Amino acid sequence: MRRPLPGLARRLNGFDATLIVMGGVVGAGIFVNPSVVAALARTTLSIAAAWILGGIIALIGAFVFAELARRQPNGGLYGYLRDAYHPVVAFSYGWTALLVSQSGGMAAAAITFGKYLAPVTPGHVSEKFWGIAAIVILSSINAFGVRDGSNVQNALMLLRGAAIVALVVLGAFFAPAWHAAAHVTSAAPAPSPFVLAGFAAAMIPVLYAYDGFQTAAFVDGELRHPRRTLPIGLVCGMLLVIALYLGVTAVGLRVLGAEGLAATTTPAFEIARRAIGSVGGTFVALAVSLSTLGFLSNQVLTSPRIYYAMARDGTFFSSVARVHPKTRAPIVAIVLQGAAAIVIAAWGRYEQILNYVVAMDFVFFALAGVALARLPKPSDERGGGVPGHPWTTGFFVLASVAVVVESLVAAPRDTVIGFVILGSAVPIYFVWRRWRGQGPSPATS
Repeated sequence: MRRPLPGLARRLNGFDATLIVMGGVVGAGIFVNPSVVAALARTTLSIAAAWILGGIIALIGAFVFAELARRQPNGGLYGYLRDAYHPVVAFSYGWTALLVSQSGGMAAAAITFGKYLAPVTPGHVSEKFWGIAAIVILSSINAFGVRDGSNVQNALMLLRGAAIVALVVLGAFFAPAWHAAAHVTSAAPAPSPFVLAGFAAAMIPVLYAYDGFQTAAFVDGELRHPRRTLPIGLVCGMLLVIALYLGVTAVGLRVLGAEGLAATTTPAFEIARRAIGSVGGTFVALAVSLSTLGFLSNQVLTSPRIYYAMARDGTFFSSVARVHPKTRAPIVAIVLQGAAAIVIAAWGRYEQILNYVVAMDFVFFALAGVALARLPKPSDERGGGVPGHPWTTGFFVLASVAVVVESLVAAPRDTVIGFVILGSAVPIYFVWRRWRGQGPSPATS
């Protein structure tokens, strides 16, 4: 008689879930995106409104995923899609995660980490080498178990959180405030207080900056009491992220003003330089390196669980479901995820990678919102739910669709390639089932 495969170990708690949520969202983008948003939104009112609205949408998304976790605490977004729609939808998510979104996000973070590390290390080692080395090292740590991987992720999240708080403190108390009167010329017309077209365009980088909270759901199989701890982690984590992001935006506007924030490509550096001089550059470089490494650590920890779940369902290679008998880590899935990210990092450009990632993420965000109407509420529990549902959930779905449409307009070639990869998942799924002798799978009602 064949012995059952060992499963994952439930070794994480609500504190871990909160930091994993934050770790999946907070990357290097917060040190750069404020200037991109300012260049599009143009006015102080529009800039602040974009970050606030983005935070509200992200918080609604966290509530959506919290409710999904309460209704179906098994498999994260992959499990929600499988049970709400059809296994082929879940397989399509895992397929694009491996080839596009999760591996691409890891590759982009690794490349960014290498860019900041390469100039300050001896020799002429390329940025891609350092990025690939980071993927290998973090994957090796995670192979020792979810507790070790989570400890590294948590430590890096706390360090980058402290770096962001330090930047906010420097900008609020040590840097001189920007004064509008000193920068206004008689020939320059005053900008309108709210420009709708620019505001709409600014929402794209804002929503991308808030993306990533869904990664915490990937480790629900290793959380103690996931129906309780994951919703708490999702909501608390996003509230803390929103506070950090609004703090950075506020000090950017205080120190640089809307025009100055739009004019620079390194807003964090400018804030730190005006507060503490030349030391500010070193501080920001360290903060960005920590943020990219921390985001990469989060992805190495969470993403392999998608392919593990696929393999357990029989829709992927059975070896990917193997768990080390001592560490209880899905080591084959970890190696697979690391290898895919390394290939993309060695082959792709940072901007191209991001174009692939954004649209795919938000396609499945929209599907996750609709899944709430298809998954039954647990009969043995009370409470929960999304505040303002179904209106707020519908708003989240529409915002996700808008990001996909904007990606098609802004980067049609790269976005279409992402959709081609997504579309290829459907025939591959049915060919796989026929090859495994499983036959067609019924739709989930």
